Amino acid sequence: MSCDLGNGRLEVCKDSVGGLDAVYFINFGDFNPENDVTYDGTNADLITAIANVTACYKFELKGTNSFTETITSDRNNGTTFFSQELSITLKKQDATTTKMVKLLSYGRPHIIVRGRDNTYKIAGLKRGMDVTAGTMASGAEMGELNGYSLTFTGMETLPANFINCNTEAGLLSDLTSLASFTTS
Repeated sequence: MSCDLGNGRLEVCKDSVGGLDAVYFINFGDFNPENDVTYDGTNADLITAIANVTACYKFELKGTNSFTETITSDRNNGTTFFSQELSITLKKQDATTTKMVKLLSYGRPHIIVRGRDNTYKIAGLKRGMDVTAGTMASGAEMGELNGYSLTFTGMETLPANFINCNTEAGLLSDLTSLASFTTS
């Protein structure tokens, strides 16, 4: 049966950290998830290359940002799917960022998430991610947020795939058609 386990797992070392360092947005439709994605030959959950990506927009993150996947499985219906939620905070409002937030809200990008442990995952690989909540706020007190809080959600039949890299240079190499990341 294809859902039977093939191996176990040992207890891991306590050398992992949480949080996000950056997200990378790729416009929905910029690549074909069925034809342009190459998977590792021995691990179908690991992406080794994505072809035909013409633009990738990097947003650096600091502070409280998170990526969570929730598994929903129903024995009676025989269904399982994965809800993906990305919550990010972008500090300091300006006209350029407001325009980007507006366009992100209209679209449904694929989002590469870089963890503080230098792991890379792609959320919304097949269906994209939608902005489902957000605020543009300037706090009442001097020390409160002046910026944007955005929540992206997606639903996929599989969990977010890891990308076979642990550096930004490795990610750039895996996005085979891309020469550099756009940051401004």
